Amino acid sequence: MQLKANFVDVRNGRIYPALINFGERINSVEKVDEKFCSYIIPGLIESHVHIESSMLTPSRFAHVAVAHGTTAVVADPHEIANVLGMEGINFMRDDAGKTPLKMFFTAPSCVPATGFETSGASLDAGKINQLLQEKDVVALGEMMNFPGVIQKDPEVMKKIKLAKKHGKPVDGHCPGLTGEKLEKYIEAGITTEHECTTLAEAEEKLKKGMKIMIREGSSAKNMKEVYSLAKKNPEKCFIVSDDIHADDLLKGHMNLKLKKIVSLGIDPIDAIRMSTTNPANHYNLEVGLLSPGDPADFIVVNNLKDFDVLETYINGKLVARNSKTLFQLPEVKILNSFDVEKKNSGDLKVNSKKEAGTEKVNVIGIVENQVITEKLTEMLRVENFEVLPDSGKDILRIVVAERYGQNNITLGFIRGFGLKEGAVASSVAHDSHNIVAIGLDKKDVAKAINTVIEMRGGINVVNKGQVLVKLPLPIAGLMNDKPAKENAEKLDRFNNILKELGCKLNSPLMILSFMSLPVIPEIKITDRGLFDVEKFGFIDLIGKEN
Repeated sequence: MQLKANFVDVRNGRIYPALINFGERINSVEKVDEKFCSYIIPGLIESHVHIESSMLTPSRFAHVAVAHGTTAVVADPHEIANVLGMEGINFMRDDAGKTPLKMFFTAPSCVPATGFETSGASLDAGKINQLLQEKDVVALGEMMNFPGVIQKDPEVMKKIKLAKKHGKPVDGHCPGLTGEKLEKYIEAGITTEHECTTLAEAEEKLKKGMKIMIREGSSAKNMKEVYSLAKKNPEKCFIVSDDIHADDLLKGHMNLKLKKIVSLGIDPIDAIRMSTTNPANHYNLEVGLLSPGDPADFIVVNNLKDFDVLETYINGKLVARNSKTLFQLPEVKILNSFDVEKKNSGDLKVNSKKEAGTEKVNVIGIVENQVITEKLTEMLRVENFEVLPDSGKDILRIVVAERYGQNNITLGFIRGFGLKEGAVASSVAHDSHNIVAIGLDKKDVAKAINTVIEMRGGINVVNKGQVLVKLPLPIAGLMNDKPAKENAEKLDRFNNILKELGCKLNSPLMILSFMSLPVIPEIKITDRGLFDVEKFGFIDLIGKEN
């Protein structure tokens, strides 16, 4: 086959009109004396994403992503691994193999993420060793247990040693880590970081040897803060999503991130390299970089400013044209793990030793467009030996209910979610994916939790005892087999209803899902208690008054 357009030679930093001859691989690239409006660039690589966060299976994710020019993905399946272990990882790999999209995986390094929450599975070094021997497993996944690395925990170090043995890199995850502790973390063999929220943090980590993944996802949007790093060090940067919802994915994928970073002043060829050659070289991926002999994975875009994708080719086959995907969705099997008793409003009572008055309470403070939180203290009213939320201060109840048979439950308070009434609950709760719920009224919160249990996974909003909207997620409580458009429409309805109930957050469901992740500062909540990430230990909900 042949195709003519302006050719973007990312290896040599050139752009020229060309005729490309290709089959499954690139046969030749010949310079021609013609003028073209469109551009051929290598297929885009999403080099760090948790597909489960889209609530789509890999095949449903692929069906949308290829239309936006994504031809390869490096996915970390630790969400489903925390629920179903090796069975869940193999499900992701099998489903991914049913589409043309080239999907690679990392071996989840932290299942569970810490010992401070209850998960559905555990992956020891032996299982990691099995995964690292698989061709489609290209790295050890993000090492969230940075205290374990710094303290040289034997099991943690064994996993890192195995990655080195198999010649595969180790992804990082150390939000806010600086100085000597950061140096120890990097010295262990950690090579990338996607949790930088400030330019200073990114600069220190890059200077000390890490490659920086510039994250622009559904809730965590760090590009504006750290993009300037790529002006001087484009070869050491990647562009990633980390987490992206189906409604955002339908609007665009890596192409939109290219558009944004170019609009911020990054050279278009450098931007393309951050989504093609850089991750391909780092993870040793055999994907199309458009030299003769490379797989014919490329896309045709309208220009190098908007990056509207006209056509997507993988292994020389046209898989998408003008935003329409040209392959069919495969069937998906359902697998799950849910063992939890229903709750009542009495289970959600925050007890006080006082009959009336106030209590000084530790509160989780939401930070808009970030997955980090603030550790706050507030004085809350006590009535009949119960500490009450305060909608006037935007302080709501937050509950985590364990789902794997232990029936643990932790109660807390959160500020910044904005609900004036009603409740929302979800089984998407990083990383162990117990049930997390936020709301004002105990009865509504209990109803929302119980609705998740009845669906054996999913999300719902309740107000005054009525379920206003729900989205079943029967695959591990994380995904369903519906097309992206159907899920996106439901997510839009969720956002609209939550907005009507007072929530003003840009991505409330994504924010909700990260409130139980005890490896991202400053304070989170798990099924075992309120967790101070800086101290790396549990703290009391009710503190001592000054």
